[in-house]
Amino acid sequence: VCIRPVPMRRVDLTTGAGEVVYVPCGHTLASVCPSCAERKRRLRAVQCRQGWHLTTEPVITRADPDVEQRAWMELRAHATAARDQASADGTAEGEGPEFWDAVVRDLDHELERSGVRGALKTGDESRGRRTRSTRRRQDAPDLPRRPVDSRTLGKVFRGRDGKTFRPSLFLTLTLDSYGRVRSDGAPVDPDGYDYERAARDALHFSKLVDRFVQNLRRFVGYDVQYFATVEPQRRLAPHLHMAIRGTISRAELRQVVAATYHQVWWPPTDRVVFEGERLPVWDAAAGPEGGYLDPATGEVLPTWDEALDALGADADAEPLHVVRFGRQIDAQGVLADSADSRKLLGYLTKYLVKGVAECHQASTDAQREHLDRMAEALRYEPCSPTCANWLRYGVQPKNPRKGMTPGFCKGKAHRREHLGYGGRRVLVSRKWSGKTLADHKADRKAWVLARLAEAGIPVTNPTDPTAIHIWERAGPGDPDVKPTEQRLLLLIGERIERRCQLDAATRTPTPELSATAEAA
Repeated sequence: VCIRPVPMRRVDLTTGAGEVVYVPCGHTLASVCPSCAERKRRLRAVQCRQGWHLTTEPVITRADPDVEQRAWMELRAHATAARDQASADGTAEGEGPEFWDAVVRDLDHELERSGVRGALKTGDESRGRRTRSTRRRQDAPDLPRRPVDSRTLGKVFRGRDGKTFRPSLFLTLTLDSYGRVRSDGAPVDPDGYDYERAARDALHFSKLVDRFVQNLRRFVGYDVQYFATVEPQRRLAPHLHMAIRGTISRAELRQVVAATYHQVWWPPTDRVVFEGERLPVWDAAAGPEGGYLDPATGEVLPTWDEALDALGADADAEPLHVVRFGRQIDAQGVLADSADSRKLLGYLTKYLVKGVAECHQASTDAQREHLDRMAEALRYEPCSPTCANWLRYGVQPKNPRKGMTPGFCKGKAHRREHLGYGGRRVLVSRKWSGKTLADHKADRKAWVLARLAEAGIPVTNPTDPTAIHIWERAGPGDPDVKPTEQRLLLLIGERIERRCQLDAATRTPTPELSATAEAA
């Protein structure tokens, strides 16, 4: 059971009755809650297994918008029309464009809360979008481009005996070398190791993965589906394990990897402008919502948009960084329901219950020094347009606010336990299994309820589907909230009872199973 159950108060709006329910914390790290992390890992394994070797196209069913979602969307349409009208009239006071922009942002938040996916942009935002040339770099090979079909299944092969099989692929991609390393991952020459490039590659690794998938789909000509996990190597560089539905030749994979890159078009960071005690100061009167000033001259620092405009006006400008994969590629063919498939499935998900820095523990002085140097390189490296480290290089971050200090950005990528990688550990394409993670969880629950119903075993504490409930966090000082020890004993008792019910249900033969057994 969960070792950190959260007390939640559930109130029935019809009767007004309330009760305290102890909900699992749902954490994904075993160091925080082993049982919840293992449950999450097994659910991911189920998702990977169900989508890896599909023989039929997954059916994606999209629910129609409900009454609440339609109402919010109608209000947003009216607010957008009012915003466009105010912008055309040039209204500067009262209900001007800024007022309606704030209304649209609030309505977008309500749409997201109601379950609507995607993002909408106003007409003014779409017109102000910054574009760059899509011409490929001269140091990257050209990649043929084919029209992408909507199919997601790979090729079917037929053996000499007439038996057909549809193999899939397990792919591992790594980043380039930053210097020679020992077997424990520590560099042979720490002073010659390129920590700056290693830090930037880790920060932008997720963008490189997205670019690789895009290029792969354009090259092979169909909608390639994947289940990927990101893990660190012993040298602390992230690398990718990817389960791909269908098979692709190794020569084609090498061609796509060699042609894949991601350019980071950000302002230059080769010159430190502010450091130590001399840092930019906040002025609430600078700009519409405040900004940062040079402490010596009092000049307002260039905004993020102004810095990008200056970069785009320079014809000889180069990107801040270019991310590429290394030359090492490992691709294995996998058949459905084979020993290799089960082994690689466990290999894909075994590190999901650990943090990025927990996968390989530093046990020697060289490893600890390597980890310290990597963390120091990440401290002042900008992680995003909103990173506070841009002040160090004389540029205001995007959407600045008071209290930002270089070297103390709260971004996930700067934390020591993430080693520069701030993206998601699991990357799943939309048509992988045709279901979301919540759908897979609901399938497991439906299977258990069906087994109990077939065996005639009543469900413990059933929930009335017609009742309307509201949930709120119960405080630890509430008189009806049990201490932690009693919560754990209560949850253990409930879990034992449910396990006994499920064992009894699976041992009880149903009429359908009995008829099948008699026929056999």
